[in-house]
Amino acid sequence: MEEKQLLMIPGPTPVPQSVLLAGARPMINHRGPEFKAAIEECTAGLKRVFKTKHEVFILTCAGTGGLEAAVVNMLSPGDKVLSVSIGVFGDRFAAIASTYGVNVEKLAFDMGTAADPKKIEERLKADAGKEIKAVFVTHNETSTGVTNDLKAISAIVREHGALLLVDAVSSMLAMECDMDGWRLDVVVAGSQKAFMIPPGLSFVAINDRAAEAMKTAKIPRFYFDLGKARDYLATGETPWTPAVPLVLQLREALRLLEKEGLDNCLKRHARLARATRAGVKALGMKLLADEKVASNAVTAVRKPDGIDVSALRKLMREKYGVVLAGGQGSLKNEIFRIGHLGLVNEGDIVAALGLLGLGLKGLGMKVDPGAGASAALQVLGE
Repeated sequence: MEEKQLLMIPGPTPVPQSVLLAGARPMINHRGPEFKAAIEECTAGLKRVFKTKHEVFILTCAGTGGLEAAVVNMLSPGDKVLSVSIGVFGDRFAAIASTYGVNVEKLAFDMGTAADPKKIEERLKADAGKEIKAVFVTHNETSTGVTNDLKAISAIVREHGALLLVDAVSSMLAMECDMDGWRLDVVVAGSQKAFMIPPGLSFVAINDRAAEAMKTAKIPRFYFDLGKARDYLATGETPWTPAVPLVLQLREALRLLEKEGLDNCLKRHARLARATRAGVKALGMKLLADEKVASNAVTAVRKPDGIDVSALRKLMREKYGVVLAGGQGSLKNEIFRIGHLGLVNEGDIVAALGLLGLGLKGLGMKVDPGAGASAALQVLGE
């Protein structure tokens, strides 16, 4: 019998049964009419998710590939960019650009905190010569469970005139991200988060300003050339062989999300996040992020005194079948993370918190093991 696990990490997330089955269909011709219908339906659905009337491309790659596509299609070697970082994935965005010879200036904030829009504004106002061509921002920093005020940051960047490139890999569908309403130039998302399909697809949306920037961008590109993606999409194809089963799974997932209602999906994530945070605090633990900027996708929890994070995660996985995420970078041994995005429901949150209470007690912490589940139920019952 296969091991049954409660997967409580911020990606990959659990996959609905109908989505799994969609990926098990017989293979189809990726240059044929069946695939053309699928990619056209998916593209239209993604535009509704991104809240955009502009172009959206489906790439066969991880979210990092989508970020790389954003960099190479918008910039030239030597261009100056301001990279706003609040954690590991903000740093990754900067590293990708540096690899291609882009002049990256980092504006970093302490891990566990959100970017201060005023400091971004101060830096951009000081750029009197408009040397900064683009600003990178991570909407939701998965490594710390912190969400940036993307709407406020976008208004500041637009006032300056730079392009705004957004990493929305873990935020899309878990929290509000209005591409056209907030005037975001490039937005990247990934399949393995709230979209509820396996890893392997990245979605890159660009507006008219970004499309203009593509015309003069000089970073070499081949596989991630969005111009080629545009040309092939016009015929219902992709320039390179796509992950056909994942596209079929995406179509099914989008149908499920439309059935739930996109606004209801956002509300569900917000409700589960509140319940998780309440449960964590009831178990006597502290959150890494201030609740005003806490993520609806993942909750980062400071390790309790006397508890080893690795030992806790091992116990939870091996004895209780609950998979928790560890910390990353400098927070590796300081926090653990509870994912609550994608195919996660109220019962999963209550079960995970109840078992977490047992795990903490088993490691010697003085705690009422049912306190977390009880607190979560109270929030969910409101």
